[in-house]
Amino acid sequence: MLLDGDNWAAKFRDFTSEAWRLETLPQYLVPQEAEEFAAFQGGKTFPGPYEDSWTQMVRTRNVGRVHIVSRPLSDYLRFEFERYYQHQAAAGEEIRILDVTDRENPLPNIGDFWMFDKSTVVFMHYHPDGRQINRELYEGDPAPFIEYQRIAVAESVPFLEYVNTK
Repeated sequence: MLLDGDNWAAKFRDFTSEAWRLETLPQYLVPQEAEEFAAFQGGKTFPGPYEDSWTQMVRTRNVGRVHIVSRPLSDYLRFEFERYYQHQAAAGEEIRILDVTDRENPLPNIGDFWMFDKSTVVFMHYHPDGRQINRELYEGDPAPFIEYQRIAVAESVPFLEYVNTK
């Protein structure tokens, strides 16, 4: 089942214990970010902190992610780190970075997904350039994804630690 609109928004509205994401791409081409990304590429920085519906949610709910990266970071990742992660981590989102530059990826061939309450998994399908294709509700056993989460968290470092040491 493909998810969009209210069916997708309901996943974030209705989870009870945790929303967690694995991100694997060096770039996501999100239409809503195009203008800000172009400004970033033109040298504009984004002062903060800022407040939006996402930061309001992560202040009060358990939301986390691990982003698998390799250096040098793409322009998009540098943008995402400055524009979003810096503020979201400060607001309470548990953002972690798994840098595979000098090591083997412990989650090879695992694509992007969201997991809600360790029971509902949604695949995030993308074109190779980072344009989203769709979101698909997974209807199988979530156990492998719980294990992917365990590995990703164990093998990663907190975002603020990562940016303060690189």
